[in-house]
Amino acid sequence: MMKMMIFGRSSFKPRLLLVVAAALVAGIVGLLGLQNSFPTGCIMTYMYPTYVPLPAPANTSVSKYGLFLYHEGWKKIDYELKLVQLSGVPVLFIPGNGGSYKQVRSLAAESDRAFNGGPLEESFYQSGVLTNEEGSFEENGIKRVNDIDGKDMNALRKQYYNHLDWFAVDLDGEHSAMDGRILEEHTEYVVQAIHRILDRYKESLEARSKNMANFATLLPKSVILVGHSMGGFVARAAVVHPGLRRHAVQTVVTLSSPHLSPPVATQPSLGYYFSRINWAWRKGYSSRKHPGLRSSLSTLSLSHVVVVSIFGGARDYQVRSKMASLDGLVPSTHGLSIAAPGMLNVWLGMEHQSILWCNQLVVQVSHTLLQMIDQKTGQPFSSPSRRLATFVRSLRSPLPQMLGWMSRSQIPEISQLARKPAVVSPNEDGYSTYSCSNSIKWPDESHEKDLFIETYAVTILAMDGRRRWLDIQKLGSDGRDHFVLVTNLVPCLGIRVHLWPERGSKEGFSVNQRVLEVTKKMVQLPAGPAPRQIEPGRQTEQAPPSGVLFLSSEDLQGFRFITLMVAPRPILSGRPPPAASMAVGQFYKPSEGRHTLPPFWIASTILGHKDVQLVENHPLLVNLTLSLSTGVLPVKMEMKTASCGIRNSVFANEDPGDLEHTSLCKLRCFPPVALVWDPLTGIAVIPNFFSETIVVDSSPALWSARRGSRETTVAILIAGFAVAILLFTLMQQARAWELDYPVPSVLASMEYNLRLPFPFIYLSMIPLIIYTTLEIANSESTSSFASFVLVSIACYGFATGAVAILATLSQIILYIAASVHFFVKRRCMGWIQRVNAQIPSRVSNQLNVCSSLWVLGSIRSRPLFAVMVLSILLVFFVHPALGLIVVVLVHTCNCYLALYSHQQQNNFMLSSDEALDKQVPLEKVDNGQIASPKPIISFKDAQLEIFNYSHGLLLVHLIAAAMLIPSLVAWGQRLGMDRSLPWFLDASLSFGIILHGFVGSKLDVNTPLVPFPGSPNNDAGLSFVYALAALYSYLAGLALAPYRVFHALAIIGALTTVFRILDRRGRMKGDYSLRRRHFHRH
Repeated sequence: MMKMMIFGRSSFKPRLLLVVAAALVAGIVGLLGLQNSFPTGCIMTYMYPTYVPLPAPANTSVSKYGLFLYHEGWKKIDYELKLVQLSGVPVLFIPGNGGSYKQVRSLAAESDRAFNGGPLEESFYQSGVLTNEEGSFEENGIKRVNDIDGKDMNALRKQYYNHLDWFAVDLDGEHSAMDGRILEEHTEYVVQAIHRILDRYKESLEARSKNMANFATLLPKSVILVGHSMGGFVARAAVVHPGLRRHAVQTVVTLSSPHLSPPVATQPSLGYYFSRINWAWRKGYSSRKHPGLRSSLSTLSLSHVVVVSIFGGARDYQVRSKMASLDGLVPSTHGLSIAAPGMLNVWLGMEHQSILWCNQLVVQVSHTLLQMIDQKTGQPFSSPSRRLATFVRSLRSPLPQMLGWMSRSQIPEISQLARKPAVVSPNEDGYSTYSCSNSIKWPDESHEKDLFIETYAVTILAMDGRRRWLDIQKLGSDGRDHFVLVTNLVPCLGIRVHLWPERGSKEGFSVNQRVLEVTKKMVQLPAGPAPRQIEPGRQTEQAPPSGVLFLSSEDLQGFRFITLMVAPRPILSGRPPPAASMAVGQFYKPSEGRHTLPPFWIASTILGHKDVQLVENHPLLVNLTLSLSTGVLPVKMEMKTASCGIRNSVFANEDPGDLEHTSLCKLRCFPPVALVWDPLTGIAVIPNFFSETIVVDSSPALWSARRGSRETTVAILIAGFAVAILLFTLMQQARAWELDYPVPSVLASMEYNLRLPFPFIYLSMIPLIIYTTLEIANSESTSSFASFVLVSIACYGFATGAVAILATLSQIILYIAASVHFFVKRRCMGWIQRVNAQIPSRVSNQLNVCSSLWVLGSIRSRPLFAVMVLSILLVFFVHPALGLIVVVLVHTCNCYLALYSHQQQNNFMLSSDEALDKQVPLEKVDNGQIASPKPIISFKDAQLEIFNYSHGLLLVHLIAAAMLIPSLVAWGQRLGMDRSLPWFLDASLSFGIILHGFVGSKLDVNTPLVPFPGSPNNDAGLSFVYALAALYSYLAGLALAPYRVFHALAIIGALTTVFRILDRRGRMKGDYSLRRRHFHRH
């Protein structure tokens, strides 16, 4: 027998108050955290912009959008001559939501400076290489691609082979992130702009040369697309547009662009437009014979397209890292997702807009695009592998590969040390991956200066020109089979590292030929600002490290010695001595440096800095694992050391209590460098990490995230959860009506739904179990179930608190309005009667004549039907949000009138909270015992029930209308220019919600749908419909698709309409099988 808990009379709701308090605290802490401004370290970019408009073709209609060509320079130019001289590589910039075409100026200006100034200086550090997965599509193997690009990079170009012509589309500053139709129109215009750009190059070449046969090969065949924010998605949408010419786009670069879902996923048409474009991309990279597999052939529709997604990291609160990832959309053979904090020469997290002007990032992107130009054609490489390898080498740091943070399948073969001679004889010319160039000459080596290190750690405090020998077999014992070197010396120019084989090896080479140099295996670190020297010759703090070399046990296998050779210090005269140079090497156990920070310790960092104390002789490489995620809230920690962390190497007689030696040692120590790694966002490097705030995307709220990924999109989750919570509330109200008990208030229903263990467990956990089961069946996700459930339940609780606050505020406002109305009407009744008596009879007659007209008479007799027709017209012919706003106003009037009528009957002798939550005594009732005739309730109690149910409908439809407000704002911006009708999907779903709002506004008709055994008179009807709709809305929130709740609300509207029609037909035939509730007015 099914049992049901009936709500109590008490107005005290401890569970709801606890949830509301937690939601308020979390909201306040989150807002304060978002308001804290963190210095990004970005340098402003300056330019002298000129925008040359491109005239529209003669056979096209005039468009409200425009296309411009950027020119850098302060002198005035001839626009026509500038267009005739087009000969570079076309690049089209697409602005984002509300953006301007003038935002292209930073990228275009730095590209012009990069072309005129030439390539960047040669780097002796290890560059990023394609992983095994990224290079799997190359027929001759990944090593061939990496070797070719490595030689090209080492060739050190003196100049680039062609310049970039930057174009930009003017999209009139429209808000493309808020409306799907605007996004589709932007895509249409970008496709036209691409064709216009390619045609313009042909026209320019015809104007410069009469003989087209000799210059046809110089014409660009494709346009590079660079999009910011929603412009990046528009670029991807243009690539799969059916009207785009074949291979007209081969490279797409996006900056802080959402790819998986829109940042404001509340409009159904916008969400489904995203889904349609993403489905086209997945299909374009999938094999036709095997849809679930990636094809290695170049016969796919998008096999020629390479996409690079660059995002700002945790500092970008508008487009989170997970939304900007290409994971699941573009295979690793054609796509690269990288966060700005992990980019070479950038190393900075940045906000959504600053990614456009941050000079460090803009310069790196400009040089990367120029490096992608082929010397033979003057256009980008035709091979997708060459283009992807260029982006990887120029943008991605090899730190994760070197430290073993990537999976084994992601580590490239070339990153493992090759067992071949790396140092060749002077007469032999060869190329090796990690050896320095033969052009770099050092003074003759003197073996008399060699030092043999007897400790597992070595410290180099000066450029003394000496070579240090470390015995791997002796010093690497006791499990210390890994070696790490941290230095601020430049590899090849300041320090060189070699591996020597075991003595007595029977190889056919001399000792010098069997030496393996690993100097260029060193990876660059972002060096913070060097300390200034106050007085010449005075001891200063150590300059931060600029490089790190990591050798695993596999790398050291087969070798006996490591040598660290330091160049002699150059002699400077007339200048103070430069900052001290230093290198620290150490054999260590990886397990000694691993520490897991407890959850309570991490949670306490939200309130203030916490100290991380490193003991004496700590490993150089310390790995701190966060056992608890804090969302977008920062983790504040401060690093402290006892001294240098290295003893018995230089200061052998140092006493830990000796302040003089300790302070001197700390001055000569490297400042800590923090490496924050996440599989999704990549690596973030924090130099000079003494007292810093770490901000990382760190909430495992997405089941689709990879293991270890901690990404948060709490706002989108809550949007779907809020509707689910309110539908669960309506479910309780409908079930109480079905059992002939008073309809509870919204707050009372929410309080009941929070009861433990039931119904809270099955309301919150059943959707999670269903969702995870479906995800496991449809994908290969390996996310932590515990973390996923924890964050989802937290979001569910936060959404419950937010809805409770909204319900309380609306209830108070309605109560105050009804009280004021009742008070004014009672006080002014006599005055109103006198005014009515003084109205001339002629005016009264005219009013009666007007009301006798058919239209006005129909409206007067059926006002609710007239308002419903008005809202439907607004939905289909103006904007769906306006029709839903009318529904919200109707619910507000119903709540207001119900409260006013109840106050008239009772004069509010009870307090407002007791009146609104008045229920039968708390008890459990057996449904089988409820077979008595329907009780007749009073008019006063009926008005209270009408208010409770109308209040629930008001909140549900208020949230639905609020979800379409962004689209309404975008529509208002185009008012007077856009004459198109709303999308049919949005209008039809909103029509279903209108039916729910008008037809189902009263709980007076119910159709039994689900029978309960042994309880024939208490079958579930509308409550079962609300339960299914709430479950679907919950799943929509988990899937980051809150716009899908419109489907649930529309289906409820359709079913309530069917119930109403069946009830009316039954009454016409004399059938009263449908249950109705009656009241007696007294």
